[in-house]
Amino acid sequence: MPSISYCRRLKEATEVHRVVMVARAWDLLDLVGKEQAHTLLRQSVHYCVKNESDRYTENCGGARKVLPKLLDQYKLPGREPGKKQAEDAWVDQLSQTIFKSTPDQAADAAAAALAEGFDPASVGEAICLAANQLVLRDNGRPKEQAQPNKPVGSVHGDGIGVHASDSANAWRKIARVSNAPNAVTCLILGAYQAAMDRNSRGGDFLKWEPYPRAEALEKVKAGAPETLLKEAEAGIKENDQARACVAIHRYGEGKNPPRPVFDLLLKYAVSEDGALHAEKYYRTVSEEFAATRAAFRWRQLVALARVTASEYGQPAPGYAESCKLLKV
Repeated sequence: MPSISYCRRLKEATEVHRVVMVARAWDLLDLVGKEQAHTLLRQSVHYCVKNESDRYTENCGGARKVLPKLLDQYKLPGREPGKKQAEDAWVDQLSQTIFKSTPDQAADAAAAALAEGFDPASVGEAICLAANQLVLRDNGRPKEQAQPNKPVGSVHGDGIGVHASDSANAWRKIARVSNAPNAVTCLILGAYQAAMDRNSRGGDFLKWEPYPRAEALEKVKAGAPETLLKEAEAGIKENDQARACVAIHRYGEGKNPPRPVFDLLLKYAVSEDGALHAEKYYRTVSEEFAATRAAFRWRQLVALARVTASEYGQPAPGYAESCKLLKV
């Protein structure tokens, strides 16, 4: 199975579960063996077909119109991937354009960048940074959307930013392992979805300040790595998203090694429920941190610290029993 070109139906809509399911199936091939590929992919095909209702098709109609239009407009079919290396400022600017645009405008920006010859990896990086802003800027779950395991102010679970980040990561991953035509398609749709998540799911993200916010930055100054990690853990255990974020931000500013931060946050990604998203989002951030340039990668860990502080206090089902059986 040399590429992900088999999953044509994936590219006919932008929705978190259909894209993440395919990306995770690809990840599992090394574990279960390529001879089991069709077994893994049947769930994705079933999901796509099951959701092909009139309402679903209507909601996805925008992507189905803009994609072929942009492919023709920029003459992208048949082109070899560009190799133009992007500077930090270019990636940051494209990420802001995608974040602030309408879905059609964001898709156009990605298509234009690919047509200009920029490396697809740089375009994918910008898309994921745009989605990351949705985690960092979110004002939290409003009262009318609160649930017992997702209280007011929380950002974990199916929060806008978590879903957007998981989706962007999946589009970028599929583009990385696909042939050229599929890579182009995935990146255009990835940009479209990142902008759509900001526009269609509610919230005034363009006005909200990203974490860590100024008030929190005043309270936590630079310090020893061990002190900052303790500060982050205290913030997590108090569900204090601002405190956890600023501690990890300061830790990153000091150019300290990231592994101790990942170890700290992994502990809670396993122990806390996270409304079914804790482990998945931890994996997303791990991959994005590794694939993002140094100037921006710590934004991913700050976002994970925030989500971890949000989800703390809801033990994962079976966690205590597992610890007992494993004697850990």
